[in-house]
Amino acid sequence: MVCRDFEVEAELLEKLCPNTCDAIWKALPFDAEVEIWKEEVYFEISVKVEPENPTPKTQAGDVSYWPQGPGFCIFFGRSQPVSPVNTFARIKSGVEKFRVARTGDRITVRRA
Repeated sequence: MVCRDFEVEAELLEKLCPNTCDAIWKALPFDAEVEIWKEEVYFEISVKVEPENPTPKTQAGDVSYWPQGPGFCIFFGRSQPVSPVNTFARIKSGVEKFRVARTGDRITVRRA
């Protein structure tokens, strides 16, 4: 993922959300303008996936799909989703870099 002037890698959680991982992987790359909500970066995507092991709780570094959006969410702090999400990936390191992101910044999510 590339946002502003930094890049991070995420690891897919294929055992937890195989359908979500597959749908997101097939739809990549994404290039979008981000929104910031508390300590979360998110943007709308055209992928449609049913709730899969949805959780109302996240932690910093979680990458989640929000079925109600539908949205792609990156949690970089203590914020929690407004409704359950499919957490399908985890940022390996550097999640704190998202603290500099601002609404309107561009993000690219691509396969490594």
